[in-house]
Amino acid sequence: MSSFRLLCAAAAGAMLLVAPAARAEGTYEIPAGAHFNKDKLAKISEFFKNEVATGKIPGAIVLIQQHGKPVYHESFGVQDVVSKAPITDQTIFRLASMTKAITAVVSMQLLEEGKYKLDDPVSKYIPSFANMKVGVEKGEGENKTLELVPLKRPITILDLMTHTSGVTYGFYGNSLVRKAYKEANIYGGDFDLAEFAERIAKLPLHNQPGELWQYGHSTDILARVMEVATGKSLLTIEREKLLDPLGMNDTRFFVTDPAKQKLMAEPLPTDSDFRVGRVNDPTKVKKWESASGGMVSTMHDYSRFAQMLLNGGTFDGKTYLKPETFKELTTDRVGPGSGVERDFFYFPGDGFGFGLGIGVRTDPGNAKPPPPGDLGELKWDGASGCYFVIDRKQDMFFVLLEQTPTERQRVQRTLKLLVYEAMEN
Repeated sequence: MSSFRLLCAAAAGAMLLVAPAARAEGTYEIPAGAHFNKDKLAKISEFFKNEVATGKIPGAIVLIQQHGKPVYHESFGVQDVVSKAPITDQTIFRLASMTKAITAVVSMQLLEEGKYKLDDPVSKYIPSFANMKVGVEKGEGENKTLELVPLKRPITILDLMTHTSGVTYGFYGNSLVRKAYKEANIYGGDFDLAEFAERIAKLPLHNQPGELWQYGHSTDILARVMEVATGKSLLTIEREKLLDPLGMNDTRFFVTDPAKQKLMAEPLPTDSDFRVGRVNDPTKVKKWESASGGMVSTMHDYSRFAQMLLNGGTFDGKTYLKPETFKELTTDRVGPGSGVERDFFYFPGDGFGFGLGIGVRTDPGNAKPPPPGDLGELKWDGASGCYFVIDRKQDMFFVLLEQTPTERQRVQRTLKLLVYEAMEN
């Protein structure tokens, strides 16, 4: 069994341990208008205090906000075990894949402006993508070989947004294409998004476009399309369209200010490997602005982003996404009838579909009882441990920021359970 499968199995086992505490009814599709019981919210504090006390995590910060106001806002432990500095709303966390949600929103803003269309071929913006091939495994066991076959159709912008392009990652799974990614040294040297796209273009696709939800660097290729379509760098686009107007002043790719560097949260020394195939040190500036996993942020910043999503694309009187654009972002594109397959590595998870860059809950899933939440829930998380959930039915969101790659799945699932256990009608 691969280390990734063992990790998933361990996380599933952890949920089985806490599942009996959940109500058999009421944790899924809670009637609208629920409110939080403060005594039950205290269980969240008990859980995280124990996590810190037993040395499982260095610290974390949790915010639950409903009807535009915090109902729970607590920090635990320290931002790093060396300085022992307390965690605050200004503590800087590596977002890992929660970066993708930010990229998704900005990509939708450009789509709204007509900078590109969903059915545009990627090769219109990155010509080398016209010549890509799909890697098809032949044979069995150690005798497997990779046969390169032509594309059945061009890769489109829609494929990038829905992670159905065939572009993958090389740090999970053991398919021959993923091994090719791992062996290609695609993170070597100092490169920008343009060069990175060319490196990906030289590798085989994991599957034909539109046929399989495949987590990977699709978001980085989308970011390069965004750069070509606007003639600007990714950070410039994101600052102009979203970060600066929303007041997300500490959400960036790198942390160069020495005073800000002292605010960075760090994982435990024994848990410093984020297991994403590369070193992620935001204090060392590189050309590559990773749209799929390279941003840092704070609770102050990300809570504003989450509230904007909860509001349907608006914040403090400013519209970031028109209602029709927000609907496009949050409508499942990989469910029944879409033609998109799911395999073991379908990271949105049981009961979830996927919109144009964000997970969307579409059904209860197969667990008995179903895990907590509501239909239409929006969510994503990252390898660093950060996690957010948007529940528009309850006019509520919660954000967890932590740097705990090893413990993240267990902590995230337990937090969600405790959040919904604290809700009452």
